[in-house]
Amino acid sequence: MRPFTYSRPQTAEAALAAWSKDGLYVAGGTNVADYIKLEVLQPRALIDIGRLRDPALHRIEINDRGIRIGALVRMAAVEDDAKIRARYPVIHETLALAATRQIRNVATIGGNVLQRTRCEYFRETSWPCNKRHPGAGCAAIGGVDRQHAILGASPACIATYAGDFAQALVALDAVVHTIGPAGPRQIPFADLHASPDDRPHVETTLAPGELIVAIEVPEGPHTVRSRYVKVRDRTSYQFALTGAAVALYLERGIVRDARIALSGVATRPWRAREAERSLVGSTLTQRDATQAANIAFADAKPGKLNGFKIPIGKQTIVRALLEARAMEIAA
Repeated sequence: MRPFTYSRPQTAEAALAAWSKDGLYVAGGTNVADYIKLEVLQPRALIDIGRLRDPALHRIEINDRGIRIGALVRMAAVEDDAKIRARYPVIHETLALAATRQIRNVATIGGNVLQRTRCEYFRETSWPCNKRHPGAGCAAIGGVDRQHAILGASPACIATYAGDFAQALVALDAVVHTIGPAGPRQIPFADLHASPDDRPHVETTLAPGELIVAIEVPEGPHTVRSRYVKVRDRTSYQFALTGAAVALYLERGIVRDARIALSGVATRPWRAREAERSLVGSTLTQRDATQAANIAFADAKPGKLNGFKIPIGKQTIVRALLEARAMEIAA
């Protein structure tokens, strides 16, 4: 580990003032600490924002329009909130199935959506990686690619986005609130993460020094009928091989709105919009769900070892859709 300075500002404004191009914000630190020890990240300054005094950063607010979650709220606090569990079950499930309870007690909501990939070629600094060193090449392409993306990849990067919670947020049209050198702004969650293209080292649309302060999720008739299904090598403390976050609005048995987001298979939080459109107006039979799953993976480009994600991913979507359809919704 290389030496760095450490500061603990008390306000967001002080955190912005402390930021520099060689610095790094840290809150829970469950992801950042790993990569500093591995020397994947080599900041000269750590700016600890975990104890900023603004109460809104540490609070969950719920009303008839939706929920607002402060960026420094712990994952476990959102997971345990009874109203979120009842009205936004997909949010509860993406958090309950992530990491371990010990990690969820420490990790923050804002940090979770910005977690880095678990690509082993990114984590091991002896391999060339365009995310670590632009232009170095991607050792994963043609390598051991079992965990890697089959959707959204580019000739420069096939690393998978590892998170679960982000799939609920992209499916439910969440909005990210930030503050930065240019002032506050709002970013649709679907626009927060960048596609790798030829610049995989640029992972988000956040400006240098910009801080996430809150995430808002609007309430709608689809939020209560929502599910997350996660398939992984073991049932505890493992990232998704495939996953599907879905939300449905049914009116007299007919699908009026459908949301499908995929985990474990794409380079960023992935919304399967064409698959969603195929379901509108249907009664969501097994055949309808299968057709939507086929559409969702129509553009998949598997490598040497990850082609199994296509049939498993399709079945994950079908299962999630049919389980959401069967949910008993309280009046």
